[in-house]
Amino acid sequence: MGAQQREYRQRSKSIQSMKKIFRAMELIAASRVVKARQRVTETTPYAAAITRAVSAVATFSHEDHPLTTERDKPTKAGVLVITSDRGMAGAYSANVLKQAEALREHLEEEGREVVPYLSGRKAVQFYGFRRREFAESWTGSSDSPDFEVAQQIGARITNDFIAGSDGSGVDEIHVVFTRFISMVSQEVKAVRLLPLEVVDAVDEMVESEEPSKSELLPLYEFEPSGPQVLDALLPKYVTSRIYNMLLQSAASELAARQRAMKSATDNAQELITTYTRLANQARQAEITQEISEIVGGANALADK
Repeated sequence: MGAQQREYRQRSKSIQSMKKIFRAMELIAASRVVKARQRVTETTPYAAAITRAVSAVATFSHEDHPLTTERDKPTKAGVLVITSDRGMAGAYSANVLKQAEALREHLEEEGREVVPYLSGRKAVQFYGFRRREFAESWTGSSDSPDFEVAQQIGARITNDFIAGSDGSGVDEIHVVFTRFISMVSQEVKAVRLLPLEVVDAVDEMVESEEPSKSELLPLYEFEPSGPQVLDALLPKYVTSRIYNMLLQSAASELAARQRAMKSATDNAQELITTYTRLANQARQAEITQEISEIVGGANALADK
């Protein structure tokens, strides 16, 4: 009985330590998610505006540009997968990887070779464990993305897209990320970033930023020329879209981690209560056994 009681006490003490870690991570995520939500709110209007403007330019300019022109027979498709660097965020990264796998199967069924671009250590570990090759990876800033990282990603995928499948590049660029809707609701989305198409222009933006279906896109006059304007505008469009996706994914990651750590803290408290009750029962059983032995010995002496 004594050994069993000590075992319950040790388990309860271990879970107490884990509970402190879970609680600390919950508080850290709760403090960071406020800033992450603010950054999403600040960048989404700009991303929506530049997306709307570029969509209008690409639709009505009648200019052929590498970033807006559909390839005749696309054979390679690049997929940017945005996950987290750390775990303990519930099914956040698993849901993104699941959606990325579904997109990969769909593209392969259409005859396209998939070229992965990975953001976050979880995606790198997923592909490394399965010994799959990927074009490039970016890690270390999933919960607090920098604009420089978005520029690096945008420059790499833009250059590969312009190069095309004939020049060791790709013919399409897709992005799989988690759209932040609210603290309790996040949605994994797969969108095509390049070549630009109006149909998904602001599909992943916040609902309040989406234009109505009847909204008329503005007409533009180009100065000095359409190709020069597109050359300057489209790279900014790609970078801003990727930066907004990274920020939405970061806010989603922190919200998921806060919920997961809150659930882990509650579960740890339940286990502590259970083991405390079992230890008390073992202690009571030990006391009862000792009393029974004492009474039995006294009765034996009295009978003798």
